[in-house]
Amino acid sequence: MHLYQHQGKAIVKHQDVFYTSEQWAWDAFINRSGLHQHILSDLQGAEQNTDISEINEAGAPVISQEVWASGVTYLRSREARMQESKDAGGGDFYAKVYNAERPELFFKSAPYRVVGHQQPVRIRKDSKWNVPEPELTLFICSGGTIEGYTVGNDMSSRDIEGENPLYLPQAKSYDGAAALGPCLYVPESPIAEDTLIQLQITRGHSTVFQDEIRISRMKRKHQELVDYLTREMFFPSGVYLMTGTGIVPPDDFTLNVGDKVSITIEHIGTLTNTVSQ
Repeated sequence: MHLYQHQGKAIVKHQDVFYTSEQWAWDAFINRSGLHQHILSDLQGAEQNTDISEINEAGAPVISQEVWASGVTYLRSREARMQESKDAGGGDFYAKVYNAERPELFFKSAPYRVVGHQQPVRIRKDSKWNVPEPELTLFICSGGTIEGYTVGNDMSSRDIEGENPLYLPQAKSYDGAAALGPCLYVPESPIAEDTLIQLQITRGHSTVFQDEIRISRMKRKHQELVDYLTREMFFPSGVYLMTGTGIVPPDDFTLNVGDKVSITIEHIGTLTNTVSQ
């Protein structure tokens, strides 16, 4: 089933039927262990909604949830980070992180900085090398269990991070740097390991970059990342965790204002954003 956030309330799409209720406040509705089964029970007394215009106005699937991110979880990401940081002497750090027991986890965004489907993402004015990072994103309830999935775009300023690894927060966290959507996918069982992630970047009427990867190429397991994130932190409304990217455009590519970034993940849908500054 798919959940859409509209004006702080949840809309449920199940078996091609939409359901709504004034009682479904987003934070409380999604923050439950065993979410799929709870929603099935909720639908028994819910009103079917034939007017799906609200879906087109749905915002990011976030009200009070923080967004965190994982780094260097795919080999391609390790190689790109090593290359961009070699002049600063930081390349070895990324190789060590890739092979270390402890994963790289960092704070990506407060909820009020997150944008949704069809909303603009931003590139920093003080950066000249910017890329999107398409990522399967986990929703973890306050009990520490994975309850759903969404599409994430972890916008990154590669020249800022490459100048010095300690500049990571500035390269990763700024207004409009995190996009989530178009919905929260809540399956009965964990998402399939062969799930495909696709990235397409269009400029005008031309595709300037596209690639795809399966999440089975991740070195880290989802539960492993969750265990480290929740080891010493409690998230009262749940939390989103981007799981890293295996798709990195070539080093001579950078986003331009007006580019359209479309990230598709099987079973979830397509998150589309236009680049602004």
